[in-house]
Amino acid sequence: MATEGRGKEMNEIKTHFTTREGLYRLLPHSEYSRPNRVPFNSQGSNPVRVSFVNLNDQTGNGNRLCFNVGRELYIYIYKGVRKAADLSKPIDKRIYKGTQPTCHDFNHLTATAESVSLLVGFSAGQVQLIDPIKKETSKLFNEERLIDKSRVTCVKWVPGSESLFLVAHSSGNMYSYNVEHTYGTTAPHYQLLTQGESFAVHNCKSKSTRDLKWTVGEGALNEFAFSPDGKFLACVSQDGFLRVFNFDSAELHGTMKSYFGGLLCLCWSPDGKYIVTGGEDDLVTVWSFLDCRVIARGRGHKSWVSVVAFDPYTTSVEESDPMEFSGSDKNFQDLLHFGRDRANSTQSRLSKQNSTDSRPVSVTYRFGSVGQDTQLCLWDLTEDILFPHQPLSRTRTHANVMNATSPPAGSNGSGVTTPVPPPLPRSNSLPHSAVSNAGSKSSVIDGAIASGVSKFAILSIHDRKERHHEKDRKRNHSTGHISSKSSDKLNLVTKAKMDPAKTLGTSLCPRMEDVPLLEPLICKKIAHERLTVLVFLEDCIVTACQEGFICTWARPGKVSKFQP
Repeated sequence: MATEGRGKEMNEIKTHFTTREGLYRLLPHSEYSRPNRVPFNSQGSNPVRVSFVNLNDQTGNGNRLCFNVGRELYIYIYKGVRKAADLSKPIDKRIYKGTQPTCHDFNHLTATAESVSLLVGFSAGQVQLIDPIKKETSKLFNEERLIDKSRVTCVKWVPGSESLFLVAHSSGNMYSYNVEHTYGTTAPHYQLLTQGESFAVHNCKSKSTRDLKWTVGEGALNEFAFSPDGKFLACVSQDGFLRVFNFDSAELHGTMKSYFGGLLCLCWSPDGKYIVTGGEDDLVTVWSFLDCRVIARGRGHKSWVSVVAFDPYTTSVEESDPMEFSGSDKNFQDLLHFGRDRANSTQSRLSKQNSTDSRPVSVTYRFGSVGQDTQLCLWDLTEDILFPHQPLSRTRTHANVMNATSPPAGSNGSGVTTPVPPPLPRSNSLPHSAVSNAGSKSSVIDGAIASGVSKFAILSIHDRKERHHEKDRKRNHSTGHISSKSSDKLNLVTKAKMDPAKTLGTSLCPRMEDVPLLEPLICKKIAHERLTVLVFLEDCIVTACQEGFICTWARPGKVSKFQP
């Protein structure tokens, strides 16, 4: 009987959990779904996805929520922890025939209270541009499926652009589009620009468009994400590889191989220094962008990991002793800024400290993961994992981003002193003795981030248009930045098949005993069906399952503001 009782407890759906920050609570009245609240029969359907945008309107209800369920697409005003969800009044609702929406993305740069651009990808390969506020359909791309006939797996606006966007397909191809271009009724022809190991980039021969076609890896390209500064593009594929490219030059920066099976998801850290991936090996893997190597793995899920995401609001910062840290105060303020403005985090700047004697500002990164095992896991990536060979500083000050009140460098604020909570413990990280012997590069974030981010944060829509017009023009009408390599086989893609048995034990895929192993801070079953969404907002965490229920988890201290 005791064993049976424990089994029921393990299968019980959790409605709250506790971390060192306090109690996180599920808010039933803030649950979004189809208006009838009936669980969706998810067999054979595409994963439920969620997109957010903040319109900064005067009413205080600026957040908009978009999600797909089966053949249906809904857009609501998202009231979060403040008020109950009103499912009877969607901003827009669309039901599609013959195809299903698979993914979507708002353009944060151009969004206003009167208009917002939303891209929607479909299972038959098309991409639709709609305005859910005006209830208009602007354009349909790949309408006749002449460019690619396979399912759209990921669609995103190019950071800082009003018109450029990128689309990935299950064919393993990615295509760049421009909403201002007119696309013909004939299949496009491409010529090779550059190629490397397991990837190739082609340019469309059409005089009216200069769009690119990327062929990456083997099998489906499951997800891609731009770095916070928009300069690099990371992709995960069904062949199990993470590949990171310089987006403008199409040069391969680094690669990583999963421990087993395909990689399904990825996310950049707020400062762009790390990438976390998840996939069919049931693991989360942390990869260093600067060192191009795996620095840790996390084991907690019992099935495939479907989404990973960093929590910029719970990332904590420790400033080194002045004798050991040669960076400016802007470094510290920049990292605090990541947790304040999620929308502007994509405009941060990656940088390194010129001095090789100083160690980085110490950051404890919080990230989360959800999987097909219906479990939510939270993880801390701590200093003993990031810098295993370096002793701790004698004196440090600690600040928690979620509670910080000091304004970032270059922004307008009253300069309120930041509270100093106790340091985070490091009990969740379990480094092995045989840590990688490769010397890690010591680097810090310099003041360029502060100036770049804070200046962008206060730009008006008009200023942003002028600022990025020249950048868009270069990306559309010039391909000189990509080195063209002559080849007699222009349309032949070089795909060097790598034997997984040969990559295991190398820097591409270290053995389990060769890298630190993380244990989750919490691992809770929170749904009946597989989880497909994890988003960290300032006052809550948003999750969603394949039944079509979008759930809001209030952060500690935030639930008191809730109004039914």
